[in-house]
Amino acid sequence: MSDNQPPLTILIAADTYPPHVNGAAQFGYRLAKGMTARGHNVHVLACRPGKGPSFTEFSEEATVHRLRSHSVPTHEYFRITFPWEIKKEIALLFDRIQPDVVHIQSHYMIGEHVLYEAVKRGIRVVATNHFMPENLNPFLPFPQWFKDIIGRISWRDMGKVMSQADVVTTPTPLAARAMHQHAFLRKVLPLSNGIDAAAYELRPDETIERHASPTALFVGRLAEEKHVDVLIDAVAKTPKDLDIHLEIVGGGEVRPALEAQVARLGLTDRVKFLGLASDAELREAYIAADVFCMPGTAELQSLVTLEAMSASTPVLLADAMALPHLVREGENGYLFTPNDSDDLAAKLARVLSLPEDQLEAMGKISREMVESHGIERTLQTFEDIYRGASYDDLVV
Repeated sequence: MSDNQPPLTILIAADTYPPHVNGAAQFGYRLAKGMTARGHNVHVLACRPGKGPSFTEFSEEATVHRLRSHSVPTHEYFRITFPWEIKKEIALLFDRIQPDVVHIQSHYMIGEHVLYEAVKRGIRVVATNHFMPENLNPFLPFPQWFKDIIGRISWRDMGKVMSQADVVTTPTPLAARAMHQHAFLRKVLPLSNGIDAAAYELRPDETIERHASPTALFVGRLAEEKHVDVLIDAVAKTPKDLDIHLEIVGGGEVRPALEAQVARLGLTDRVKFLGLASDAELREAYIAADVFCMPGTAELQSLVTLEAMSASTPVLLADAMALPHLVREGENGYLFTPNDSDDLAAKLARVLSLPEDQLEAMGKISREMVESHGIERTLQTFEDIYRGASYDDLVV
């Protein structure tokens, strides 16, 4: 924050927020923490993670206001809020904190009604989209043709809500194009979620032991659209003499099915489920891994891939959505055909057969590539937007 500019009161509206484990929740937390560190008065409005009335908690990153919420039968932790329960509370919160700017993280539920309240009061609104309608598909118990209809409605609703914001952003150019084509939003600013790349580097006095066998790493929610089953199949198809191992960090609704698959394929000695990991444990997993793999097909940016690259790790990524932007083919890793375990197995074998110095060279290029995703650049751009910078001011 500039010395001659007063601090802002910022309200971040997040339909998913820690303890939820996903990229959008993590971004909301980092945004709040970063803006607080810059001297601003930050409030977060999010759903309560369990049953009970609304309440406010004072966390290190912000004052967090938790709204009454309800579970959904098809998702292990996602919560929904009902308009008739939250609209009055949102209005009262605006009365109490008097925000200078509102930053919504989706066009659903909390984000939608916070935007409407801000527009009604003439308060500046920034809208960021972390979401693709396809992300919902695994949790909708309907045939595909009906899911397609729901997807089109969701895109239309996104356009209806976010068109009222002063500035609209999304993490990648590919996501911006999708929002233009499907939500008919004319001006969408691609702005990386940002990452503290230095946090994943080895410290000068630090040693982290590499694995005894070549090891691939997956980090993320164990959900259908992540296609971790394809990765497990690929490991089973790699040459036995390479003895390729796999570590899986994260939890989610498909974990029991994945564990059964590992047992069925006879891979229990080569595939480890590490569950949810602390930041320190995750950092060690990135550094110790020989290659990071993301087989997901609905990634808007993939913060976990950026984290792995920050740890100087080569990558194997599905050729889908935003992931191709994170690969220089043959330099820091490879793309593979989505859902094709044969192609992934071949790429795993290729990378994990390389001499140590070539693996290190690929990892070094990964590290160089994340420099443009620095969190301070992202925070500064959002602060400029909060203070009045427009899409046209920021597009080069």
